[in-house]
Amino acid sequence: MMRTRPLKVALLGCGVVGSEVARIMTTHADDLAARIGAPVELAGVAVRRPSKVRAGIDPALVTTDATALVKRGDIDVVVEVIGGIEPARALITTALEHGASVVSANKALLAQDGAALHAAAEEHGRDLYYEAAVAGAIPLIRPLRESLAGDKVNRVLGIVNGTTNFILDKMDSTGAGYQEALDEATALGYAEADPTADVEGFDAAAKAAILAGIAFHTRVRLDDVHREGMTEVTAADFRSAREMGCTIKLLAICERAKDGASVTARVHPAMIPLTHPLASVRGAYNAVFVESDAAGQLMFYGPGAGGAPTASAVLGDLVAVCRNRLNGTTGPGESAYAALPVSPMGDVVTRYHISLDVADKPGVLAQVATVFAEHGVSIDTVRQQGKDGEASLVVVTHRASDASLTGTVEALRKLDTVRGVASIMRVEGE
Repeated sequence: MMRTRPLKVALLGCGVVGSEVARIMTTHADDLAARIGAPVELAGVAVRRPSKVRAGIDPALVTTDATALVKRGDIDVVVEVIGGIEPARALITTALEHGASVVSANKALLAQDGAALHAAAEEHGRDLYYEAAVAGAIPLIRPLRESLAGDKVNRVLGIVNGTTNFILDKMDSTGAGYQEALDEATALGYAEADPTADVEGFDAAAKAAILAGIAFHTRVRLDDVHREGMTEVTAADFRSAREMGCTIKLLAICERAKDGASVTARVHPAMIPLTHPLASVRGAYNAVFVESDAAGQLMFYGPGAGGAPTASAVLGDLVAVCRNRLNGTTGPGESAYAALPVSPMGDVVTRYHISLDVADKPGVLAQVATVFAEHGVSIDTVRQQGKDGEASLVVVTHRASDASLTGTVEALRKLDTVRGVASIMRVEGE
């Protein structure tokens, strides 16, 4: 039997995502009530600009005092979609202290202070859900946290930023340079006026921290994630990738060490074979490849951003949290029992594609090969082209540690016959 008294929801933020959350709550009110077992009521909306007209939202619900809204005491669930660290952190903590469960899409805050927020939720017996913080509409956090709770996840490899994937896809499919592809992404609304968080990998790194923490039952903070952006990727890199039967993606990679004693989390551009499922992810879409002991290989694919897709994930969490409120229970909290150390990037082992500008004369290849051997880096293939005294030498290694490769490159730069290191890129997905 359905409860007639509604569950009250406070919405913090009413931008692209928040306005979609409010719209769906209104237009799907009957369905949501039937699925939850009680109606849900939008009890207040905190915004910065109250004078702005917001279609479908009663102006009487709008307030600029977010703190007073979350302190009301009659709020069952607070939905936070304002982003950033503060005031979001203080508002979420206050909401939990005053008896509300929280649904958030705030990847930056969760990557930085997730442990403290989970502790506050546990202390006050409330839920903290955040499916929308990673990969938009794609169900990913709940499968990792619940569906695979009985399995051992070994690797999470994914495209978790739609802006960068759109740019790299354009560079690959049209031969455009980075700036030209970025300009198109901006014109189409895929890139912000300041795209730094996306193209320098900050957004993806926050998501990697969240995914690694859940997958490996270990606290992984944003500072633990190695991050490289994709602004230096060139059309020449894509030509080299095609010659190898690969394309280039900005990947978030979370791995458990083979001995199970540590984990790593990193974000960087990488070449992946065209045969890998992630290679076919086009435009602004996201996809995450999960490898576990029992389930094997799983892939989650879909729109990773945008108002409606992200709101879909928020509403999914809202339904789950409201059900828990009705039943007097809470869902899964933080699972960090494994407490595995996070290894530095220098320990990461992978393949590398190195492009060198060298003098076109006898003995150069032998000198380069000797440097690789002296640093314990095994060469898989070598390709050399040159004329007029200059040449391009492309070396693809077998698996090597990042530290050994760094030492190799430093030694190569000291050779008189090496004019410069044109590019270095990791090769993943094999």
